[in-house]
Amino acid sequence: MNRTVERLALFGGLLAAFGEMHPFCDHWAQGSITARCKRLYGDHHVYRDGVSVGQEETDRSGEPTMAASARGRRAVALHVSTYTAIQTGAAVVLTRSFGYRVPASALLAGAAINGVTHAAIDRGALFLWLADKARKQGYVEHCQAVRLDKDGAAHVESNGPGTAWLELDAALHRIIGVSAAAVTTWLATRTRGRT
Repeated sequence: MNRTVERLALFGGLLAAFGEMHPFCDHWAQGSITARCKRLYGDHHVYRDGVSVGQEETDRSGEPTMAASARGRRAVALHVSTYTAIQTGAAVVLTRSFGYRVPASALLAGAAINGVTHAAIDRGALFLWLADKARKQGYVEHCQAVRLDKDGAAHVESNGPGTAWLELDAALHRIIGVSAAAVTTWLATRTRGRT
């Protein structure tokens, strides 16, 4: 097979697996509690669902609690491990179904690029820093969503569906997916990479 065609075909397949699986992993595979908790920060204690101790509406004595930052790190770790497994599995199934075997070292490199950056961005602090450096903070502040709580009271959310945060977050993950697909392709084909 012509090496250029091989690389372009593999890149296209990996790009589909990495980029097109991103929305599924973020919106279908990620649980609501994980999504709610992954940006928690602070030393105050929270329950597993992210409710702060002292703000519970029912008796929750005996339920385990942990520092908010620890809960946030656990939530993002769970999300990223699921995200990485699904995305990498899709890449393996897609490439093997077309008769191409990507070396494990190349797949692991792509998974690491996607997973580590996904964790850093989804935690929130790096995302806000990047938005500020790219002069997108005004966009994030302007395009927020109004939500109703269970009592019908309105409140503003800066992230989630309908916000600039969600759009910028997805754009970052997808451009990183392009880089991960390129690196994986290069590693897989630099010495032919097929068995």
